[in-house]
Amino acid sequence: MASAKEIRGQIKAIQNTGKITKAMEMVAASKMRKAQDRVLDGRPYAEGIQQVIRHLMRAHPEYQHPFMIKRDVKRIGVVIVSTDKGLCGGLNTNAMKKALIVMKDSGAEVETYNIGRRGTLFSKRIGSKISAAVEDVNDSPSVEDILGVIKVGMDRFENGEIDELHLVYSHFVNTMTQTPTAVQLIPATFEKEENAGRWDYIYEPDSKIVLDGLMRRFVEARVYHGLLENKACEHSARMVAMKAATDNAKEIARDLKITYNKARQAAITQEIAEICSGAAAS
Repeated sequence: MASAKEIRGQIKAIQNTGKITKAMEMVAASKMRKAQDRVLDGRPYAEGIQQVIRHLMRAHPEYQHPFMIKRDVKRIGVVIVSTDKGLCGGLNTNAMKKALIVMKDSGAEVETYNIGRRGTLFSKRIGSKISAAVEDVNDSPSVEDILGVIKVGMDRFENGEIDELHLVYSHFVNTMTQTPTAVQLIPATFEKEENAGRWDYIYEPDSKIVLDGLMRRFVEARVYHGLLENKACEHSARMVAMKAATDNAKEIARDLKITYNKARQAAITQEIAEICSGAAAS
């Protein structure tokens, strides 16, 4: 059994670790609430732009945008949204597993576009070609922060260098649940609205140019919203992980205190026995 002094040192170290994880839990909880608000604020725009595109497609069925034309799939691109830091449970691991499923199911060559350091490390580990990457995206991201990565993917599709573009991110359900999600960005598909009737917009300059611009904004909006969802998931997962770490630190410290008391009692008993033995010998 370790000495009482060594056990006291262990208790002190565990308690200090618990203080750190508690502070990280509180910081994550604060960031999580702000990230949730950004996700909820961004959902109407993401849904609205899809609705406008559906209206345009119904009003002009004769025009098919290049982002909607399917090809024989020989090479795909996967946009992987991950975190820059760890300590967030299995969030990144689950997202990477989802990305691997997308890659294997495609049966094609794969290149990745990474948003977040963990995704870049994952791509290097599996030997995938990294066509674009961005790291250290702050907790209040803007579209401009990731626009370069998205543009590379869209340009490579337009040039025929890839035949599909997918997005993998973690979807925020609630504080305890984050779901790894994969969606196909290009070629884009839209559900038809039932009994929507036929109507159109007034365009400036014309419908083709408007639809071309909207399709690019649609892809950007999907990836950006995936980033917002992933940020909310990151802070939620980190808060839960740090709470579990804090609880474990308290439990370990409690067990060590019991061990310390036993060691202290044993030492006292030993001293009393030695005193009694010395007194009896004299």
